[in-house]
Amino acid sequence: MKRLLLATALFLSASTSWAGQADVMGVRMWPAPDNTRLVFDLSGPTEHTLFTLKNPDRIVVDLQNARLRGDLPAVEGDDNPIKSLRSATRNQTDLRIVLDANQALRPKSFALKPYGEHGHRLVLDLQHIEQKRVVAKSSREPARDKKETLRDVIIAIDAGHGGEDPGARGHRGTQEKQVVLAVARKLEALVKEEPGMRPVMIRNGDYFIRLRDRINKARTARADIFISIHADAFHNPKAKGSSVYTLSRRGASSEAARFLAASENNADLIGGVSLDDKDDLLASVLLDLSQTASLEASLDVAGNILGGLKQLGKTHKRRVQSANFLVLKSPDIPSVLVETAFISNPEEERKLRTAAYQQRLATAMMNGIRNYFERFPPPGTRLARRHTIQNGETLSGIAEHYRVSMQYLRVANNLESDNLRVGQTLRIPSQNSDS
Repeated sequence: MKRLLLATALFLSASTSWAGQADVMGVRMWPAPDNTRLVFDLSGPTEHTLFTLKNPDRIVVDLQNARLRGDLPAVEGDDNPIKSLRSATRNQTDLRIVLDANQALRPKSFALKPYGEHGHRLVLDLQHIEQKRVVAKSSREPARDKKETLRDVIIAIDAGHGGEDPGARGHRGTQEKQVVLAVARKLEALVKEEPGMRPVMIRNGDYFIRLRDRINKARTARADIFISIHADAFHNPKAKGSSVYTLSRRGASSEAARFLAASENNADLIGGVSLDDKDDLLASVLLDLSQTASLEASLDVAGNILGGLKQLGKTHKRRVQSANFLVLKSPDIPSVLVETAFISNPEEERKLRTAAYQQRLATAMMNGIRNYFERFPPPGTRLARRHTIQNGETLSGIAEHYRVSMQYLRVANNLESDNLRVGQTLRIPSQNSDS
């Protein structure tokens, strides 16, 4: 009897121990320009510890009461900061995974509970310390000729989602992250061809970027506008059409409070003005002015882009919408979010998969961007030295506005008379120009 009770106790103890064991079902790796993310797919929750070792650089992850099922991923690419991954059993019950690194990395980890199609996950983010320095150094613009004072208009293009975040998924398995990156790259190519404009890609590969990091990348690039590209989804498969969003007033107010309260943002620039030496009231007023201007510009940009998208067919909403999207919350950059189409609609999913339709979407957005900047070129840019004729404008009025002589305008634009037509674009020379 005692032997039976002992055997039962041992069995229950072993069963309890086994039930608490977590299997590492797989490891996914997402390299980005300035960081690398690894995602450990787990059969259940587990405790872990994380630490680094030097000479050579290594990162060690210990998972309690866990085991590895299958193989660790092979490392690809000569520029990958990770050299290799290896594993071993520790203390007979724990799993140790070692990442051999090619450079110094700053690791951070966190656990995620099951969500959607994903189970328990352990996320390991590795900041590329050396790569970050190289990017910062190489991002400086080359020295310009002292006579050249004008700059390009900078368009920040943000392909939504990425990496382990696929976004919405169509009935045929089309992933939002792939479609919007394709559209973003086509828009990038069009911007490169546009005189006086320069694109900056926020995401240019299949990797994850936090929403605030997307904003920060645009601000670091001194972007004049920020365009976030997405593909909508809805439970009703008949929903269709493009939509364009700007930040809601309520969202702007809450972001202003957060921005002013965060000490790490005290030295940030708002419209070119540093807030670190201003009292709270003045800082609040300056931020409010900057946000008001940015929101108004966002509405103008969004209206022009929506007008371009209407050329492709009926849009989901006839007017620009507003919502509290975090990615639109930069206080000093006009920002819009474009829902290109409903990936949950079978017909629109089919279109989104084709390069031709992706090109049409990019062209429609480019037309909207061009129309906006022809009307509102930022000061100090090459586009600011052009003027598109509006109804009722005269050559004398334009000359007075730009403080140049009518003769200079005639010579610079080869005008045989002072008659102008609506939509005509004039080059605005400097008063000292010889042309």
